[in-house]
Amino acid sequence: MSTEEKATIHEVIRSLIAANDRDKLEDYLESLNSSESIHAVFSLSADEQRALLSCVSAERAAELIEDMPGGHAADLIEDMPVSAAAPIVEEMSSDQRVDMLAEMDEEDAEAILDQLEEDDALEIRELSSYAPDVAGGLMMKEFATYPMNANVRQVLEDLTSREGHYEFLTVHYIYVVVRKLRLKGVIRIRDLVFGDQSVTVGEIAKPAITVRADATLSDLEDFFDEHDFAAVPVVDEHSNLLGIVRRRAVLEALTERSEADHLKVAGIIGGDELRSMPVTVRSRRRLAWLSINIGLNIMAASIIALYEDTLSAVIALAVFLPIVSDMSGCSGNQAVAVSMRELTLGAAVPRDVLRVFRKEIVVGVINGLALGVLLGMAAWIWKGNLMLSMVVGVALAFNTVLAVSIGGTVPLLLKRFNLDPAVASGPLLTTITDMCGFLLVLGLASLVLPQLT
Repeated sequence: MSTEEKATIHEVIRSLIAANDRDKLEDYLESLNSSESIHAVFSLSADEQRALLSCVSAERAAELIEDMPGGHAADLIEDMPVSAAAPIVEEMSSDQRVDMLAEMDEEDAEAILDQLEEDDALEIRELSSYAPDVAGGLMMKEFATYPMNANVRQVLEDLTSREGHYEFLTVHYIYVVVRKLRLKGVIRIRDLVFGDQSVTVGEIAKPAITVRADATLSDLEDFFDEHDFAAVPVVDEHSNLLGIVRRRAVLEALTERSEADHLKVAGIIGGDELRSMPVTVRSRRRLAWLSINIGLNIMAASIIALYEDTLSAVIALAVFLPIVSDMSGCSGNQAVAVSMRELTLGAAVPRDVLRVFRKEIVVGVINGLALGVLLGMAAWIWKGNLMLSMVVGVALAFNTVLAVSIGGTVPLLLKRFNLDPAVASGPLLTTITDMCGFLLVLGLASLVLPQLT
């Protein structure tokens, strides 16, 4: 499809929505590949997206919802009439239903639950009782179980005759159970198809490797790194099968967590941001942190005002101020990234502050000396003034040590006081390194001002 044709896809969708032509709209969406439909949907405004979900079948709407960020999907469904929203939720897999309803206001979520079948509503309430980043919160309830005495032919006939019931069964396993849900083994569907169809599933089932419902996202990541499985069964303390966690669900959760951290570090507070959202919402989320940053930057700039005379006497210092602050900030942000990663993995906890400080300060001294020498040499080559090169070199070396030690410990300290390190670590580090960098350069320069002029 050409660039010109791609540019008109959302316009075609918009016109079909306006005409309320469901059949043509369904056919047109069917003709698009995944990337084209995603791009087209996000080229529509939020109101147009809601109109699209209302215009197509509930099944098609559920497919479109699957490609949207959870928070944005919840916003769309939340603002739709309950009579239109409930059928869409009904068509979603159990894990996706829970994720989306968890993003909604409790009152709106309850209104939708009241419209669902009783079994589905109970299932959602059960899954909602788990934290979203543990196996119980990531698992789905769509799985196939069979008793040990069922033979392979019976199982295959049942699977093929109940395609609609198993539409979410994309993991290619069946689970062999006794007493309804006590897990005894697992079989790949390919082994059923190509095996002896006269034997019972109990005879060919292999012992299942399982996880408990409280297994963390990091535990699940390690599990799938170690095992080449498409899914893992989740069991309780009595080995009763509670659900399954797909590898794909873990990867998506890890991606969402990474994206959320990146948004927080960038100062976008309040969840997903898409350009189809109202301008006021997007602006408010960005201003929430930008307005605080104004005060932090004024504090850093005030240091320059204190040494205005020194800066006027040695104008070359103005060239090195941003270099010292920026290079120190980069070094500190590396330490922040390592601490954030260790917090996520559980390799570091708030009480490890002193241990982290000791390890980071050694790295800071080595890197600070190396960077200080490099910057000092550059200053000497440029201006031929040994004292100037020593001032900027020493300032960068000390500021790098400070930045690295602070960058490694600030996330742990923020976590200790129940503050979000992903949001606050970067701006705090930047403010401190800017203030100290300016103070070191201008303070040292003031002490040796006669040798600089």
